Amino acid sequence: MSDTSGGPVRKLTIEVRDLHKSFGDHQALRGVDLVVPEGTTCVVMGISGSGKSVLMKHIMGLLKPDKGTVLVEGQEVARMDETALNEMRRNQGILFQANALFDSQTVFDNVAFPLRERTRMSEEEITATVNKTLGMVGLSHAAQRFPGELSGGMQKRVGFARATILRPRILLYDDPTAGLDPLTTAAVNDIIMKGKQELGATSLVITPDVASAFGMADTLAIMHEGRIVASGPPDVVRESEHSAVKAFLRNWLARRSKNRTPPAGAT
Repeated sequence: MSDTSGGPVRKLTIEVRDLHKSFGDHQALRGVDLVVPEGTTCVVMGISGSGKSVLMKHIMGLLKPDKGTVLVEGQEVARMDETALNEMRRNQGILFQANALFDSQTVFDNVAFPLRERTRMSEEEITATVNKTLGMVGLSHAAQRFPGELSGGMQKRVGFARATILRPRILLYDDPTAGLDPLTTAAVNDIIMKGKQELGATSLVITPDVASAFGMADTLAIMHEGRIVASGPPDVVRESEHSAVKAFLRNWLARRSKNRTPPAGAT
């Protein structure tokens, strides 16, 4: 398949059409349209309350729309029964903001959990698969440690290992760099790129971090008051004249400048 210019046309892994969702009198989504081609990374940004997490919950099948359609790999999510939803989620790896690790289980057991719950692998096969995955994220040495003994960045890597252990076709990241220092944020961004490069996965990332977004995204989408007000390649979104986009980028730059530590001796 090719477009009119002769280049390849990617299949759409995620397609959202005119999505609306209200909670009481609050309109969380007001007609969202979004497409994420297969094998690409789409980053959704916007201020708190703009509708980002509500959008992701529809893609995960946790919410049903009041109006509109959400298609994942060509299937309408709202029409799926429980069996179909479970199968869809098996192909989705999710990295939550708070990692959602089991504190009472070792790193090894946290990462092994999806294999034990969703496959019929033997313990020998599980051990080999978990060890390989931990090696991929540089955590072979931490297999028998507990999440509370790890740094924030290491916990993120455990979360990523667990999210990818079943080799999902889709990776969903809910604000994965929240509360992290710049060095750890850079490490998490590398993990997201690894998911794309090593798994060939389609990724949807929610983040307010503009620097991370522009560094990893094939496409960006800026949400404002329940709508996507700008979308496209990073360079296109950067030049958007929409007032909400300009304000979002300006405010991020102001916060970044304010949070920088002046060099020693600076006045």
